[in-house]
Amino acid sequence: MAVKGAKKMIKSVWMVTREYEGLAGVGGVKDVSRQLAEALGRDGCSVTVLLPLYGFIDPQQLGFKPLRHQTLNLDMDYVGEERRETVFFWERRLHKVRVLLVDGERFRNKQGVYTYTAAEEAVNPLHEQGSGHFDYFAMNVLLQKAALDLMLAQGSRPDIIHCHDGHAALLPVMLREKEGYRAFFKDTGVVVTIHNAGRGYHQDVDDLPFAAAVSGLPERVIAANLLEGNFDPLLAASAHAVMNTVSENYARELQESDDDEMTGFLGHELAGRGVVLHGVTNGIDPAMFDPRYPKKLGIAAAFEPAVGDLVGKGKCRREMVKTLAAGEINGIQRSGSLDLRTDVPLFTFVGRLTAQKGVDKLLDALEILLPHDPDFQILILGSGDKGLEEGLVRLSERKKNKGRICVLRGYGQQLAAQIYAAGDFFVIPSRYEPCGLTDFIAQLHGNLPIVHYVGGLVKVRDDLTGFTYRDHSSAALMGTMQKALRLFRSSSDKIVAMQRAAIAEINAKYTWDKVVQRYLDLYAEARRLQD
Repeated sequence: MAVKGAKKMIKSVWMVTREYEGLAGVGGVKDVSRQLAEALGRDGCSVTVLLPLYGFIDPQQLGFKPLRHQTLNLDMDYVGEERRETVFFWERRLHKVRVLLVDGERFRNKQGVYTYTAAEEAVNPLHEQGSGHFDYFAMNVLLQKAALDLMLAQGSRPDIIHCHDGHAALLPVMLREKEGYRAFFKDTGVVVTIHNAGRGYHQDVDDLPFAAAVSGLPERVIAANLLEGNFDPLLAASAHAVMNTVSENYARELQESDDDEMTGFLGHELAGRGVVLHGVTNGIDPAMFDPRYPKKLGIAAAFEPAVGDLVGKGKCRREMVKTLAAGEINGIQRSGSLDLRTDVPLFTFVGRLTAQKGVDKLLDALEILLPHDPDFQILILGSGDKGLEEGLVRLSERKKNKGRICVLRGYGQQLAAQIYAAGDFFVIPSRYEPCGLTDFIAQLHGNLPIVHYVGGLVKVRDDLTGFTYRDHSSAALMGTMQKALRLFRSSSDKIVAMQRAAIAEINAKYTWDKVVQRYLDLYAEARRLQD
């Protein structure tokens, strides 16, 4: 329910995030951070976004300028050792949003947002490619202290601080528990958005003395917020912030179903504490993914699936195959190949190659489906679990699969856009999925999603805007892929109708200019908690 006057109550918002589309990101957080920030800016809010300056970002090349006279020395104690770390800031306005990059040695020496890269492993074998940063907790604390101390230094008291995921969830705890912040921010509300509540995403830590030392939080706070024996920032945030996750159904699953086992029962623990976990399904800005403007997206030709104009989509498919045949793609490891066969459907996948994303089920399904049905192709882009990567590579390199499956290990935004534009069906077999934006992006490109009906993916409507299945198994996935194949071969008119219906539904329900009101309501509730 909308809060009357919410827009008038909220004039200034700061966001703290580890990702921002166009600068740094590996998942949906980057898209939400940017698109929500820009939607708030269009709505008249003053918006500042703060994220780390990773080693792969060149601020000057991107048009950022140093924020003068704002060098900060932040307490970052270890157990038994008083320490400080120095940060300074870079600033630029992007689409009505003030974006700040936090420049510190701890961030600059990272070449990946969350995990080590192959280049880092080559320098230090202990930094194994794909493994998480050993100092992840200190990175998060440094970011949050930098945000709060910069606001203090600038005399900025925003109406709302919006914290994205466990990486920023300690901010409301520090803000209410530390005397230096408490009085200054007494009128500031805090919202924490959980983009993924699965194990491994909480940013929890098992070294409790270290957690207390580096954060500066009282030991009673650490001891009172343990989940499975670890100090959990999301649990700690719940006493001091309004909390939401990124779809209504995912919020329900976390607090009302056994699926919460995959989070360590975070949702049930929050419910036991009387915490309401709000659900706000992510929006999307269709203009950012509009294939009518191919130069903007970096795709080969214009097309308009919203009205059934798919001629350019065929050209995008042909150019994609030529790109793959040409050999090396910058920063991407290619295995397998695709023949130029525009008469057969192309399945696509863009995302992390992990069991959470259901890639184990996809691999098993393809083992059976490829030899069973010779008239389809599949193109996969992503990186992740080494075992799954190797399994897909082996499948792509089998002689009998030549020309039918291509696996691209790595990620590139333009390459992803080309895959969305080329594909007929987009596979999302996630074990769980808080919201999902790839289904939206695929639909906007006339690429119908095939989804496990879970979490935020329930917004895909079976046989109307895509294809769904309920059992998380390779057999159920394969059966739904076969269903899509049959429809492709028997009823092109039905496929076009589904493509058009999917885009119409996005425009009617899921644009950020509509979804932003839900966040303004949460912001208003967070402000009222400070009254």
